[in-house]
Amino acid sequence: MLKSNINKQLKEKYEAIGQDPEDFLEGLLNSKPINYWDYIQTDALLNLQIQRTVFKDEMVFIMYHQINELLFKMILWEIDQVANTENVTAKLFTTKLMRISRYFDMLTSSFSIMKDGMDIDDYNKFRTTLTPASGFQSAQYRKVEFASTELINLIDKRFRDTIDQNSSYENAFEHLYWQAAGKDYTTGKKSYTLTVFEERYKDEFIRFTKFYQSNNLYSKFKALPKEAQENKSLIDAMRHYDYTVNIKWVMAHYNTANHYLNIGGKTAEATGGSEWVKYMHPKYQKRIFFPDLWSEKEKEHWGEDI
Repeated sequence: MLKSNINKQLKEKYEAIGQDPEDFLEGLLNSKPINYWDYIQTDALLNLQIQRTVFKDEMVFIMYHQINELLFKMILWEIDQVANTENVTAKLFTTKLMRISRYFDMLTSSFSIMKDGMDIDDYNKFRTTLTPASGFQSAQYRKVEFASTELINLIDKRFRDTIDQNSSYENAFEHLYWQAAGKDYTTGKKSYTLTVFEERYKDEFIRFTKFYQSNNLYSKFKALPKEAQENKSLIDAMRHYDYTVNIKWVMAHYNTANHYLNIGGKTAEATGGSEWVKYMHPKYQKRIFFPDLWSEKEKEHWGEDI
C-alpha cells in the first residue's frame, strides 16, 4: 500500500512539471549509490589549503578562516529565509535568530584556536607574506552586517549624524565604519587593500543592500504586528544576537589580534595597514544592529564592560 502511494506521488510530481516519471526512474536505476565523501565533496574541500610559507601553524590559520567563511555562509542562509518570508511569525523569527546566534557563539569560542593554538613568533613571520590582505576583506561578513540592520547603523560613528535614510547608497557606502580600516578621511585617499576590495565587491554590495535595506532583520522586526514585536522570546533573541555579534565576537577577535600584535607594549600594524585597535573595538564605533531594543544607558556604554 505504501509503495503504491509513493508511485502515485512520484507520478503526480513529475507530470505536474510536464515530465515523464519513467525517465526519472530510469535515471535512478542507472545512477550510482551516494557516499559520504562524494556528497560532502571531501577531496575538494581538503585540497583548498595552500600555504605561502614553510611555517606549520600557517595551515591552522588558513583552515580556521575557511571554517569561518563556511559559518558565515550558514548565517546568511538563515537570514535569507527570514528576509524572503512575506509574513514571518515571531516563532520562526526567534528560531532563526537563535540558530544564527549559535553559529556566532561557535565563532566566538573558536578564537581560542587562534589565540592559544599558534606560535607567536611563527605567526609574526608568516603574516608578513599576507600583506596587503586583511580580515576586513571578508565579503560574507560584510553581507551579514548588511542583512542584519539598516545601513545607517553601519555608518562610521563620526559621520552618522550627517547621513540620513535618504542618502544615496554610494554616499552611505563611502562612510561605512569599515572604510576607516583603509581610508584617510582628511584626504580621501584609500589604501590598496580597500581599493582592491571595492573593485571586487562594491557593485555586488550595493545590489545586495538595495534588497536588504527593507528586508534586513531589523526592518523585518519593525514590520511585525505590535504583539509580535513585544514577544519576550523574540526580543531576547534579538538582543542576544546583537550582543553576541557586535561585542562578544568582535572582542574575541580583538583580544586575539592584541595577543599577537601588541608585543612588548608596541602595537604592530595590521597586514592591511589599518588602525585596527579603534577599527575593531566596539566602544569606538558602537555598532548596534537593533538600537531600539537597548536603553540609552546601554548604548552609551556599549562595549565598555568587556
